[in-house]
Order: sequence, then structure tokens, then C-alpha cells
Amino acid sequence: MTMFLYAAELFASLLNILNELVSELYKQFSTFDLITAASAVIVLCSSIVLYILYRLCLKPLNHVRGLDECGYVADKDSRMTLKETANVIRRLRHVGKIPPAFPNGWYAICESSELSKEKTKSLNILGLHLVLFRDSEGHAHVLDAYCPHMGANLGVGGRVFGDCIECPFHGWRFRGEDGKCTRIPYAEKVPEKARTKSWPTVEVNQHVYLWYHAEGLDPTWHLPVISEMIPGGAWAKRGRTEHYTSAHVQEIQENGADLAHLGILHYPSFFSGTNVEKMHSSAWNIMKSKWVANWSANDPPDQHMSTITLTHIFEIFGTEIPKLDFKLKINQIGPSITYMRFDSIFAKGVFLFHLLPHEPLVQKITQNLFGHWMIPQPICNLLTIAEATQLERDISIWNNKTFNHQPIFVKSKEDEQIIKFRRWYMQFYSENSPKVTFQKEGTDW
Repeated sequence: MTMFLYAAELFASLLNILNELVSELYKQFSTFDLITAASAVIVLCSSIVLYILYRLCLKPLNHVRGLDECGYVADKDSRMTLKETANVIRRLRHVGKIPPAFPNGWYAICESSELSKEKTKSLNILGLHLVLFRDSEGHAHVLDAYCPHMGANLGVGGRVFGDCIECPFHGWRFRGEDGKCTRIPYAEKVPEKARTKSWPTVEVNQHVYLWYHAEGLDPTWHLPVISEMIPGGAWAKRGRTEHYTSAHVQEIQENGADLAHLGILHYPSFFSGTNVEKMHSSAWNIMKSKWVANWSANDPPDQHMSTITLTHIFEIFGTEIPKLDFKLKINQIGPSITYMRFDSIFAKGVFLFHLLPHEPLVQKITQNLFGHWMIPQPICNLLTIAEATQLERDISIWNNKTFNHQPIFVKSKEDEQIIKFRRWYMQFYSENSPKVTFQKEGTDW
């Protein structure tokens, strides 16, 4: 549902409530009491309207959807809820021969604003149990979560002291920089082997990133810095979306090279909504979205990156409106990061798109919109909900599809781009990348 429909529903509900209140007041009170009560009702309704306007027009949108809240459609002939439908589909779906579960590279594990000084955060990601904490100097660190002493989870009750985190069980303290134990409250000497694994971490573009490599290698490439987003820069955070999807991380990044799907799945404008079964018959289909796109891998030393050039052309009643063209330059960085710079008559900015595997087939997707602080907030909210709408259509496909390891391709530019993408993406797997085998093949399970 678009932001406009959401606002219209809210206002209609308010009018109905107000009408019922006034009718009841006429029945119950004298004229003087009625005026007093009516005034109170008007003040209350005005406050609600102002709050709605604030949420829609002044406050940056934070659009959050859970794993079973989008991408599934409940069976009309079944009494199952949407959540039950989602669970059945995830259980019975033929997954296919998926690639290794967790590619090597940088992953955004936290937004900088979510981690204040001396705070901790427990993470269960990439098949790992980790603890993230910010020390008293403001530096972020990631350690293995389980204390090597008696196995307590440092992320559950652990406290920060200086540059260390203290185990909530027996008070052992571990340094964030290298994982070494620096203090045991009931021992005079700390054994050299008393340490836990410390993970390479960097904080850039208002996010905390973790380096993961199945072979334990140190970072082989670095993340680009968006100059407008450095402290004191002109850009601020103007909107955010968060979704979960049941798919492999490679499938989501592969979407950027899949040119053919743009003219089908994303041809109806975002006003047509997220329901892929109804969007082609929507009354909003007087407006269409045409796309001109190209994907290419970058040359060394940036071979870990790819570039997508994309132009969105807005069409009304079959007529293109050039003034509304939306141009994007998109950089896919490693296996899970995408920076989408955009330029239009309405605004300039960037969407930071991040994937974080919670399980082999459960990905957290966050998008943060950054733009100049002078851009009117309603425009930023419109851009945010438009991007969320298009993404939720993709999620409807990902949640219900199988991974075709050897697809049937045709001789075309569109399929050639996907072949090139899969070759490019192979660089993020290595010998020890964790492989996943699903036991339920056929009907034996």
C-alpha cells in the first residue's frame, strides 16, 4: 500500500470516529456541555492529524517488514494465516543446488547510530555467534561471543570497561583489538592462551562492517568512502527500510544484472503496489516505469566491484515524461553491499543497500537513504516508499523460487549479463566456504 493510500485511510477513519462522537454527544449532553466536549474532541482530532502530518511530512520514514510480512500470499481457499502460509512454503519449497552459504567479503552488521559508547550487541550471523561492542573511546570491536573459560555469551550481560568487554559469568575481560584476556579477577596471572577471536572491523559511511573470510584471510580490499557522508558533510540520513527474505545472498545481488525482469516485474509504477498478482490490473496502471540498464564488472584493482547504469523513465498514458527521468549509478561492492547514487529534478542522494545472512536462506536487507538536509522530507519519504515497494515485489519472487544452478539461457544480451555476473561472483567463494546440503529431496523426507 502506498503512502498516499495509507494517509487517506487514516483520515477517513478519523472522520468516521469524529462523526460517531458528535452523534453520541448530541444524545448525552446539554448545549453548554456539548460545546465543551466538542471543543475537546476537535483538539484531540487536530492533535492526531498534526501527528500524522508530522509522520508523513517531517519525520524520516522507517519502513520495516518481518520475514513473514511480505513476499507471501495467503491461499484464499485455506484458513491458514499469512504466517502459517509462509512457514509451509519455506518448509516445502524446493531450494535447488545453492552456492556456498556465506561468500567472503565485508558485511554491514550495524548502523553506527545503533551502537552508542560502552554498549554491546549480540549477533548471530554468517553461521557465527559474535558480540559487537563500542569501547569507551568510541571504537567498535567484534569478538567471538563465547567465553573460552566456561562458555558464557559475552553479548548477553557483558559489560564494557575501557577497550575490553567483561564476561557476565566470572568477570574475565577481553580486549576488543585482539581478543586477548587482560584481567581475571581471582587470578594473579593471565594465561597467554586465554583469548577469543577478534574479527576485522571498520566503521565507514555511518555503518559498522565486519570482514568475513572462510580461509581466515585478512581483508583483500577496502570499502569506498562517500565524501558527502563524512562527519560534517552535507548529507544526512533521510529514510530507511528493513526487510527479511528467504533467499540466498547471491540471488539478491544477481538481481542487479537481471535486465529482463525490470520490464516485467517493475514495469507497473510503484503506485500499483507490491502484490505481484494484482499490480498489472491496478487502476494506477495509467503510469508505467520503463528502464534502460547495463551491468559490467570492474577492471583490476577494483575487480571486487561491478557497475550498473540505470535510467528510470516515467510514462503516463503511454507518453514518456523526460523531466521525470531518474538516473542511477550503482556500485555492487563485494558479495553483499550496493551503493546506489541517484540524480533527478527532485533530489540527489544515495541508497546504501546491505545484505546480512542470518542463515543460508535468510537475509536481512537494509536500505538507508542519504541526501542533502535541504531536500523536503515528503520527497525523501516518497523515494523511500517507492524503493520499498519495488523491493517487496522482488521479495515475492525470491521467497517462492528455486535456485537454478544451470538455467536454460537464450542467446541475448539479457541472459549474457547474468552469465557474466555469475562468473564475477564466483571470486567470493573459496575452498572452505561453508556448503549447505538439504536432506529433503523427493518425497522420502
